[in-house]
Amino acid sequence: MSSSTDAPLRVLFCIGVNQNFFDLPTGQHKTVWDGTVNMLKQLHELPGVDVIGTIDDDQHMVGPSDGWPWTCYVLADCADQATVAAACNLFRTVQVGEYGLWRYMKIEARVGRPLPDVTR
Repeated sequence: MSSSTDAPLRVLFCIGVNQNFFDLPTGQHKTVWDGTVNMLKQLHELPGVDVIGTIDDDQHMVGPSDGWPWTCYVLADCADQATVAAACNLFRTVQVGEYGLWRYMKIEARVGRPLPDVTR
């Protein structure tokens, strides 16, 4: 594990789908999915973010997730706290119709550091 202050932050973005999504009329959920794909694209392109992987559990979890277990996760290395905040802010800036993505989903970031690489 590096002790350098330049080492990236290891961040687990925890994403939950809220009740507003489930309250949408049948057939309107695709607009939220399109907004989610747009947010993920912007996250991948955000300077200082290196996405390591994602996991989505929407097949085994149905209904709102206001906390653990979350609906989906993104694991990424981020340059600094400002970058983590910018990533979370995408939920405010990505539009789904007349609303921000945050109307339908929430995000929380867990910030830490990588564990030692014991495979070397």
